[in-house]
Amino acid sequence: MRNLAIVDLGSNSARMAVSRLHANGTAQEIKRVKEDTRLSEGMGTAHVLQPAAIERTIKALLNFRRLYEKMPNTDVIGITTAAVRMAQNQTEFLNQVKQEVGLDLRVLSGDDEAYYDYLGVANSLVIHDCLILDTGGASCELILVKNGRKQQLISIPFGAVTLSEQFGLDDLVPSASLFRAQMFLRNRLADIWWLSEAVHFPIILLGGANRTLARINRRRQQKLKVEDIHGYRLKTETVFHTFLDLLSRSKKGRQEISGMEYDRADIIVGGMLPLVTLLQMLDSDRVIFSESGVREGIISEHLNQ
Repeated sequence: MRNLAIVDLGSNSARMAVSRLHANGTAQEIKRVKEDTRLSEGMGTAHVLQPAAIERTIKALLNFRRLYEKMPNTDVIGITTAAVRMAQNQTEFLNQVKQEVGLDLRVLSGDDEAYYDYLGVANSLVIHDCLILDTGGASCELILVKNGRKQQLISIPFGAVTLSEQFGLDDLVPSASLFRAQMFLRNRLADIWWLSEAVHFPIILLGGANRTLARINRRRQQKLKVEDIHGYRLKTETVFHTFLDLLSRSKKGRQEISGMEYDRADIIVGGMLPLVTLLQMLDSDRVIFSESGVREGIISEHLNQ
C-alpha cells in the first residue's frame, strides 16, 4: 500500500494533502495541512517573486517535507500555479526549491489548472449544467460544464491578492476603488465569449476566498461542522449580503467576523469580487461549494494511470 503526497504551492497559500492509495483504485485522504505564504505578494506589474515571500514559502515547504518524510512508501508530487507561472524569476525560484527542499515543482499551465479543477469537481459532486470558478491568489479558473461534461475552460491572470493590491481593497474600501475594480473585471470577463452560455447556471466554487464565504455563513447559520462545506449551497442574495457586510468594515472589522481567517481579511473583498461580478453578469440564483479541486483531480489522474 502506497501513499501519495501532493504539495500544492498556490499564490496565497501552500497546502499538502496525503492520500492512501488502495488496490481497488480508490484513495483515502489521511492528512491535510496548510500554511499561509502569500507568494504573489508584491509581485506587481513586473511579476517578480519577492525575497520575503520566497523565504516564507521555502519555510512552509520544509515543514511539509518533515511530515511526508516520516511516512513510509510515500510518493511526492509538487505542483505550483499562477504566481510561479507568471514570475519573471521562475527558473531561479524553482532551482532554489530544488536545492533547499529537494522538491521538483511542476508549473501547471492555466489550462492544466482549470482541467484538474474540473476533474476534482466532477469526481466528487453530481454536476449537470454549471460554471466552475476557482479563485486563487493571482488567477481565476473558469470551466463551463454542460450535461456533466466540460465544454470550455480558461485561466485569467488576476485573483484575491493581485486585485486587492492593484485596486487598494485591503482596508476600508473607497467607492471609487471598488468601481474601478468592478469595471476592470467586467471588461475582462466580457471578453470570454462563451460565458453567455452560462446564464442562469449555478456557480460551483473553489479557492480560499470562496471557502471563507462558506465558513462565515455556516457560522451564522449555526451549523455544527463549520468546515464541512463540500456540497454546501447559498442563495445569491446571501452572497451579496455577506459581500456588503465585508465592504462596510475595515480590515480590523473583518478580522472580527466569525469564520474569517485572520490573515485573509485584507484580501477577502478582492477574492469575492470575481464571484460577485459573475453572479450579476449571469443572473445566477445560487452557488455550490466544492472541497475537491486541483489536488483531487491530480489524484484521479494518478489512479487512472
